[in-house]
Amino acid sequence: MISAHNVTLSYGKRVLFKDVNIKFTPGNCYGLIGANGAGKSTFLKILAGEIDPDKGEISVGPRERIAVLKQDQFAFDEETVFHTVIMGHRRLYDVMMEREAIYAKGEFSEEEGVRVAELEGEFAEMNGYEAESEAAVLLNGLGIPEELRSLKMKELESGDKVRVLLAQALFGSPDVLLLDEPTNNLDLKSIAWLSEFLFRFPNTVIVVSHDRHFLNQVCTHTADIDFGRIQVYVGNYDFWYQASQLTLKQKQDENRKVTDKAEELKAFIQRFSSNASKAKQATSRKKLLDKLTLEEMPVSSRKYPYVVFKPERPCGDIILEIQGLSKTIDGEKVLNDLNLIVRKGDKIAFVGVNSLAKSTLFRILAGELEPDAGSYRWGVTITPAYFPKENSAFFANDLNLIQWLGQYSPPSEGESFARGFLGRMLFSGDEATKKTSVLSGGEKVRCMLSRMMLSGANALILDEPTNHLDLESITALNNGLISFSEVVLFASHDHEFVATVANRIIELTPGGIIDRDMPFDEYLESEEVNRERDALYHGHAEASL
Repeated sequence: MISAHNVTLSYGKRVLFKDVNIKFTPGNCYGLIGANGAGKSTFLKILAGEIDPDKGEISVGPRERIAVLKQDQFAFDEETVFHTVIMGHRRLYDVMMEREAIYAKGEFSEEEGVRVAELEGEFAEMNGYEAESEAAVLLNGLGIPEELRSLKMKELESGDKVRVLLAQALFGSPDVLLLDEPTNNLDLKSIAWLSEFLFRFPNTVIVVSHDRHFLNQVCTHTADIDFGRIQVYVGNYDFWYQASQLTLKQKQDENRKVTDKAEELKAFIQRFSSNASKAKQATSRKKLLDKLTLEEMPVSSRKYPYVVFKPERPCGDIILEIQGLSKTIDGEKVLNDLNLIVRKGDKIAFVGVNSLAKSTLFRILAGELEPDAGSYRWGVTITPAYFPKENSAFFANDLNLIQWLGQYSPPSEGESFARGFLGRMLFSGDEATKKTSVLSGGEKVRCMLSRMMLSGANALILDEPTNHLDLESITALNNGLISFSEVVLFASHDHEFVATVANRIIELTPGGIIDRDMPFDEYLESEEVNRERDALYHGHAEASL
């Protein structure tokens, strides 16, 4: 168990949270939510003891161990993958290293014999003999193949490093598990495995995530950071959303009733205050009016951008035709003889373990890359707009946001138009004059969505658009694409996003594509799809021999 007692933290005059009192109990998983900048990651660091609050304290049960998902990908570069995972239980790792060092001597003194006996006892008590198999299960579940496990961390790709660090946090069944964005860089299969692992985890979990489906799958409670405090709701993210919206509506309704009553009393007082026969009643109502008070509505840190895509014209009958498209990147054939026809009204989610294949296809369709073979053709009525996964090239300048957006605004529109548009995308006042060089990842994404909205396109191509966004912005984008009347081609690791937007699923595999007109959840559960996937992977493996 871990508890916060009267915890307060401020940065200058800005109070992140004040007098927080929370008890996180074993057997529960708490989703820590809040707007960007609300202090989610900061609160996790306070719980982990990495930073001190201005006031208050954190208490942990005696002999309880806290594990934290490390964010520094380079901290373990000189360690092997296996040792990095075991280091999640630091005491076990230290015992294992000392034990192995003594055994490596071959012959050892009586003192060393006594010491190794002590180490063996402690090693067994911490389930050290199961450490290797436990580490293998974790790595396998997170998609780290056996051939990578003896490598040093510096030899891994950044995505694989994140998976190993996640395995490190999960290792050894810690008493308290603190996870900050654990689904980043995970494919859908690994996210499903992690969800199942956490669902069965017997101890305390506190997790920050922008993945709504993941939060719904794993969380028994939701801890909401807003209004300068942290309030715990029993239930997952969807339950929190419904409960918080109901509470807000009730307060608004109560205030509306008070306002209506006040207007009624004011009208009576104004009408009869000079009437001698009604003066007593008017005075009585004046006293009632003085007693009426509106419940103060605190200002929420949550803000939803205005994400609406308005096509300048509807799509014609021919949308997109792809024939025999192939492309090799750095010696890897990521697209192989791809054939595809996009139809009117399609909202296609491209899925599959190879994110490079999806990004390569989108870059080709956007005109950024040339295919090695094959061709594609957009219909004459189609105006495509592309949202790339990597957007740094768009901000390699010294423009402020008004100037930046002006590059994509209609020529007839000036600064007031840009300011108004930026305001709806949460860049109000002085925020609109920020330099693009200082923007955060989420701010850059909102800028790229603004650029896309201004295009008037009727075919949208989006490569992982929810990366870096907070839950409010993800919700706004999600709703914007649901409402969009034309064609969408997109890739996302956000289960809820895919399930609510897509009406067609295309999975890219090394042996070909799987193409289905069906809801995403139905696609994942389809035995027919699973058989087809196995056949495609098996056929590709045989062809490679």
